[in-house]
Amino acid sequence: MSFFTLHVAGVTRHLPVIQISDTLSIASFVILGDAELVVHAAAELKKKLPEADYLLTAEAKGIPLAQELSRIMGMKRYFVARKSIKPYMAEPFVTEVRSMTTQKKQILCLDRAEAGLIRDRRILIIDDVISTGESIQALELLVREAGGQVAGKAAILAEGQAAERSDIIYLEKLPVFPVAD
Repeated sequence: MSFFTLHVAGVTRHLPVIQISDTLSIASFVILGDAELVVHAAAELKKKLPEADYLLTAEAKGIPLAQELSRIMGMKRYFVARKSIKPYMAEPFVTEVRSMTTQKKQILCLDRAEAGLIRDRRILIIDDVISTGESIQALELLVREAGGQVAGKAAILAEGQAAERSDIIYLEKLPVFPVAD
């Protein structure tokens, strides 16, 4: 197995390079459980973020980052777009997304009560990695449907061509690795 050495926010990690399709491999970046990386990355990312009222992330890998960012930004809450409709959700807002890492269609949904809190508010969309941008686009749609304003889109890493985007905020680039024939 090969590894990619990542340096981000003063922390170094050796990420396994995993083949996800016949033509592409990625460096597997997982922040779940990595408290040190999350704390350092949130502190660095905060310096780059515009003002906002709330944060929104997708279930599940963006949750630790949204938690730490909301804490250090003095926010009393953040929102998580869930990957399935939960029994407590009354009239949820739902959108579809295709993630690079799962390679299949998923839904993202937000409870109507949460949507009411987003209305007329500035929302920062947060994720661990932005790759194809489809998850971010789905979150943007949820914010607009709820009547909120997207204040910015941010992640720890921008993977592959996402690093060329001018509409996202990120700390470091993460390369992708074409699979040789």
